[in-house]
Amino acid sequence: MPKRRSQVQIIRVTRLPGTRHGGLLVLGTLTLRCQLGATGITRLKREGDGATPAAKMRLVSLWYRADRISRPAGWYGRRAEAIRSDDGWCDDESDGRYNRPVTLPFVASHEVLWRDDGLYDVLGVLDWNLLPRSIGRGSAIFLHLARPDGGPTAGCIALSAVDMRRLLSRLRPGAVFHVV
Repeated sequence: MPKRRSQVQIIRVTRLPGTRHGGLLVLGTLTLRCQLGATGITRLKREGDGATPAAKMRLVSLWYRADRISRPAGWYGRRAEAIRSDDGWCDDESDGRYNRPVTLPFVASHEVLWRDDGLYDVLGVLDWNLLPRSIGRGSAIFLHLARPDGGPTAGCIALSAVDMRRLLSRLRPGAVFHVV
């Protein structure tokens, strides 16, 4: 009997009606509140616009703060990287490492991944504008932890710590976030 090919797991992300940056994330019967970019969802993503891109994006890697939390369980058997104090992500359109991880100190504009506020204690890299990379089309689009006050992201998708654990425990290889 031939092997059945597993279907790609789709996580649907939509804007919560009546809000600009509130969202809903749906995976099968699991529905979670999430936070999106301050300016909502856009089909014309640009660097620094504060919007979450409307796109299909794979979760390609997971990083975590090992000094604060244990390795996230349920990351479907794949390796999670511990964030180091010198980890960053280049968001400078003029630099050849645009939308790539970098080691700090780093001269060009970048995000620091070792954050004091805990938002990146769990950090999933979504494949937005990674391959091929288009300069100015947006960088550092992540799945990360939400602000305690429910505030917006800079263009990412954010979940509470409890909901992040619930989501990661259900993900399969090749899962795709479909933001609409």
